[in-house]
Amino acid sequence: MNLSIRNQIPGTVTTVTPGEVMAAVRLRLTGGQDVTAAVTLEAVDELNLAPGASVQALVKATEVALATAPMAGVSIRNQLPGTVVGVTTGGAMASVKVTIVGAALTAVITKSAAEALGLAPGSSVVALIKSTEVSLATA
Repeated sequence: MNLSIRNQIPGTVTTVTPGEVMAAVRLRLTGGQDVTAAVTLEAVDELNLAPGASVQALVKATEVALATAPMAGVSIRNQLPGTVVGVTTGGAMASVKVTIVGAALTAVITKSAAEALGLAPGSSVVALIKSTEVSLATA
């Protein structure tokens, strides 16, 4: 299956914490970073998500926010440090390519945000992704 989702990062499930309807699924990405995905219990069952399961973390580029430093005091659990490798701007929006250890990410943000943050190749950034915006896929 081909997907339009630009960010497809391999990882391994480390924990599954079920709740009433949703579960918090913790992954270890191939680069060693931890990511949390909030998925339905139905998805946990259908995908056979359990510690040791291989998955792809899927995140739309429009759901990746960027900061110039780690953020304290926010509910966003997934904060992945990286380096900008490219910025393409249009009239209103910018596509920012970021490398993190073991993977690449694309973030689509406003052109004004990219300019205000001074984003350019070589800039250090932190990719911020809410756990509810991480989808999981298995082979």
